[in-house]
Amino acid sequence: MLPALAALPAAGAPPVFDPALIARYDTSGPRYTSYPTAPQFRDDFGEADFRHAAQASNEDPIPRPLSLYLHVPFCASPCFYCGCNRIITRDRRKADRYLARLCHEIDRIAPLFDRDRPLQQLHLGGGTPNFFDARQLRTLVGTIDGRFTLAGLGQREFGIEIDPRGADAAYVHQLAELGFDRLSLGIQDFDADVQRAINRVQDPAQVGEVIDAAHAHGFRSVSVDLIYGLPRQTPERFRRTLEQVAALRPQRIVTYAYAHLPERFRAQRRIVAAELPDAAMRLALLGMTVETLTAAGYRYIGMDHFALPDDELSLAQERGTLHRNFQGYSTHADCDLIGLGVSAISHVGATFSQNLRELPPYEAALDQGRLPIERGLRLGADDLARADVIQQLMCHDGIDIAAVELRHHLAFASYFADALRRLERFEHDGLVEVTAQRIAVRPGGRLLLRNIAMCFDAYLPALASEPGRYSRTL
Repeated sequence: MLPALAALPAAGAPPVFDPALIARYDTSGPRYTSYPTAPQFRDDFGEADFRHAAQASNEDPIPRPLSLYLHVPFCASPCFYCGCNRIITRDRRKADRYLARLCHEIDRIAPLFDRDRPLQQLHLGGGTPNFFDARQLRTLVGTIDGRFTLAGLGQREFGIEIDPRGADAAYVHQLAELGFDRLSLGIQDFDADVQRAINRVQDPAQVGEVIDAAHAHGFRSVSVDLIYGLPRQTPERFRRTLEQVAALRPQRIVTYAYAHLPERFRAQRRIVAAELPDAAMRLALLGMTVETLTAAGYRYIGMDHFALPDDELSLAQERGTLHRNFQGYSTHADCDLIGLGVSAISHVGATFSQNLRELPPYEAALDQGRLPIERGLRLGADDLARADVIQQLMCHDGIDIAAVELRHHLAFASYFADALRRLERFEHDGLVEVTAQRIAVRPGGRLLLRNIAMCFDAYLPALASEPGRYSRTL
């Protein structure tokens, strides 16, 4: 477990938006929900490696608490922008069959981890997790409760992503009764013309009902996902969406940049490319988003995330305990993450592992008594050092050089000499400040955290020749 990093001076400062300067850095790159990133996972990492990692984590002098991520892949209809691993179906019977497999996987995974390790975090993502009704969720939560030791009330968090088109106040009430206290809603855009272009038509009033119900039932956090760069968007239209969402007062707002990769994601081929905003318009949308949400009282956390000042993400950034993983920003830096369900990714100790990404082989593996692990990676010393540096940049807007040297037994200036040379461009443009003690991201560089982190990525040059591998950074 890494010690908390004291917040650097620039942490939490409002980003400065300079369109001419930022445009020079608009390239493709990883989102750094992990380092190394998923393209580096290897097919020769399997079930035996995962079991070894779990046992090693149990034997740590201070074993880490646990976090569970469960992937629910089903969606009733395709959203044309989507690049997630999902299965389009209206057959509700598939939910029970998948639930049975999830429970079977829990039965096989749970015994690998000592029962005195508390489960502090549960998160359901998708797909559409509210494809499960309240009865099915009750079965799932009950199975987890019977196989893991849940942390006490107030010490754990249960989160779920939902499509508000398939939820109402009564469903939110049922979630609260099951212990869920964090809600994430996909909205993307309230503009009717944009909704038609992306095949996601939804009523703002229904979204408001769901958010109001979550607040009424004491949810600790409500998060809303929006996307800029969608077809038919304009700054004026998207500003109206931002203002409507801010008026609903979710604790967090995430404004992703749309990544148009139709060669990788078939659904995106339904989007009319001529209707997409050009590069200048995308930058205008980004600048307007920062301006509108900052004026509405939200703080820019980093990487598309905004939060109210009293939200736990804002407080964690102030304290230097913010963390980033496959679900985005988190306050649970000290957990081993166990991924369950098709395509889910685990981070246990110094390993990553990913489940089979297609449903039939995932089901077959469980039916044959195997863990459905397809690939993974054991991190070496260089991976761990670079992961530490990139995590600090993404969460704390800077790097404490002395702390990195102490933790990884290296001389920073010589070990990262190539990265420091790549940083010179950012330093020249006033985006970072480099001293012997630390590297601090200045307000003008806060929108370019991905680009800055890329300077420390040892694997990136080998992937530069693969077009469409990563999304645009802006």
